[in-house]
Amino acid sequence: MTQQDTFLSHLIELRDRLLKALIAVIIAFLPCFFFAPQLYDILATPLMAALPEGAHMIATGVVTPFLVPVKVALLVAFCMALPIVLYQAWAFVAPGLYSHEKRFVLPLVVASTVLFFSGVAFCYFFVFGVVFKFVYSIAPKSIEVAPDIENYFSFVLGMFVAFGVTFEVPIAVVLLVKMKMVSVAKLREIRPYVIVGAFVVAAVVTPPDVISQIMLALPLWMLYEVGIVVSTFIEKPQEESSAV
Repeated sequence: MTQQDTFLSHLIELRDRLLKALIAVIIAFLPCFFFAPQLYDILATPLMAALPEGAHMIATGVVTPFLVPVKVALLVAFCMALPIVLYQAWAFVAPGLYSHEKRFVLPLVVASTVLFFSGVAFCYFFVFGVVFKFVYSIAPKSIEVAPDIENYFSFVLGMFVAFGVTFEVPIAVVLLVKMKMVSVAKLREIRPYVIVGAFVVAAVVTPPDVISQIMLALPLWMLYEVGIVVSTFIEKPQEESSAV
């Protein structure tokens, strides 16, 4: 088989894997579409609980009351289909990996998924409640609070991504040690810079309030420490095998 034939076969396989992932998302989206209004209400629960009595959300666009719940349904469908999407990605790259790499990648994919959803859950169940209550508790009594549903969805999506990615820090630290790009000693040495960087990142990706910045920076630092602890158990076997 020539290089061109091999390249074409990889493209065909990639197309098939992407198509299967897309079909999984579409199948998950169908039931979510019929419950789109209820799904948006669930997403808006932390905000509604913090709003003053009698306050409500508004939709400023003509088709916004329809499009925003559909976007929420699509987001939920993607999360539901994520295991299948990740499996298709894993199945595509697996033939090119060594046996020891295959044993490592699958737990890595599972751990990454669990950590990402843990970050999203932490944001929804804990961060939103604290941040919204703080924001509206100091809002002037002379204003009428009526958040726009599209702005709220954009805010929630950005926060979900920020916290989901933040919870991936232990995976990134472990990978750096596993690939011998950095040692555990070096990770401990640069700890002060990481702490400062955590607060800088939190200031950039979160709203301009101290509460949400602290609630992102502290988990980022703590998860970095978790990554160091886990990496110590990975670095020792590597050192012993290289010594032999």
